[in-house]
Amino acid sequence: MLDIKITTSTNLKEKPADESKLGFAKIRTDHMFLMNYTEGKGWHDARIVPYAPLELDPAAMVLHYAQEIFEGMKCYRRKDGGLQLFRPRDNFERMNRSAARMGMPDIDVEQALAGLVQLIKTDRDWVPSAPGTSLYIRPTMI
Repeated sequence: MLDIKITTSTNLKEKPADESKLGFAKIRTDHMFLMNYTEGKGWHDARIVPYAPLELDPAAMVLHYAQEIFEGMKCYRRKDGGLQLFRPRDNFERMNRSAARMGMPDIDVEQALAGLVQLIKTDRDWVPSAPGTSLYIRPTMI
């Protein structure tokens, strides 16, 4: 089982009052899921932290060789109030196919799914309930 350290934000953002005006890529939730990779150790230090800019070393390979992968997936609020992810395993498997082409390490799909589920539980109030709305999630590897 994946051990995920959770640091909740002490500065929660105000949720949108009008879900009919959410827009795309304009609003950020309170938290994000991160995991590090070290050759020989693999993926480690799974954590949910307050949303913040990513810190990159100026010599990060992504800046020199454009090694970056992202996926897009959605979480919907059901009529009963529960939450529903749409084919998250498929997204993570597609991410692994991209990683293989890019010469990047693959992710453990079950670990990634565990992190995603815990993140959604942490930020569940950000999943809108108006018809036709969803929370857009963008797993990224750099």
